[in-house]
Amino acid sequence: MSYKPELTGRWWLKHGHFKRYMLREATVIPLVFLLCSLLAGVFSLQDVERFSQWQAYMAHPLVIIGHTVALGAALYHAATFFVLFPRVMPIRIANYTLPARLMVAGQWAAVLAVALLCLWLVTGGRV
Repeated sequence: MSYKPELTGRWWLKHGHFKRYMLREATVIPLVFLLCSLLAGVFSLQDVERFSQWQAYMAHPLVIIGHTVALGAALYHAATFFVLFPRVMPIRIANYTLPARLMVAGQWAAVLAVALLCLWLVTGGRV
């Protein structure tokens, strides 16, 4: 007879590590909402009236809240990935290993640089 461990549907509630893992995996849900909203915007470009309706949809307070939640989810996902990255792929130069804090700081600096570039592009260089 072989051993079969009993796993309930709530196995992940037993430890904080598993809860954080499931929260990280759940960050995809608000991102799907965001991507569907943006995809609807792409399809609305076929007609001026449809595009106006999409703009009104995007200005709705619940949609703005949903997109704010999506931003928070994306930042949480990025933060957990950035912390995990140095453990999975340490950077070694000769006999020196780059400190994890430096790698994480470099990743956040890249996020900030891309965000500033996007802001500059959107505002036409008036930042």
